[in-house]
Amino acid sequence: MARRRRASHIEIVFETHSTTTDNERWVASGWLDGQLSPLGQRQAKDLGERRAEDEIVAVFCSDLGRAVETAEIAFGGRGLPIFHDWRLRECNYGMLNGTAVARLEVERTKHVLDPYSGGESYVDVVARVRSFLHDLPARYAERRVAVIGHSATKWAFDHILEGTPLDELVEGSFRWQPGWLYTLAIDG
Repeated sequence: MARRRRASHIEIVFETHSTTTDNERWVASGWLDGQLSPLGQRQAKDLGERRAEDEIVAVFCSDLGRAVETAEIAFGGRGLPIFHDWRLRECNYGMLNGTAVARLEVERTKHVLDPYSGGESYVDVVARVRSFLHDLPARYAERRVAVIGHSATKWAFDHILEGTPLDELVEGSFRWQPGWLYTLAIDG
């Protein structure tokens, strides 16, 4: 008699990196590292305090400096493993990395499918994030992990895990909040 496979899941607490000096100057960093502003450093500390009671077993963050700095300030003192993963990066705006946010917002909807010149499309971001999510199940079934990324990372999570059409996400404005909880269903 065949055994039935038990479905399981991974809980993902998603947070965006804290405020950067670029954010304060209305610059779209893209694949540039960026650094946290004094406000961002306080926000990262607050993130760690806000998540102190969560039973998080590992932290994954984009390998861009602003996400790494957020993860280290928020979770570095808890003894949790912190993994840097390039697949959690912001969209690569190519020639527009480091440009004014206002210019990027005019361009953004043109790049759901078509890559930015010298960069990538939002569909490319979804593919990266899907690959990341595919690699999670082996070690983190029935556990909670934290992920620190960017607005495009969040849109990819919404698209993959909640089925929200990607073009709707890219057309809308990113709305920050103190974290989101996702459930990644996996076969066990």
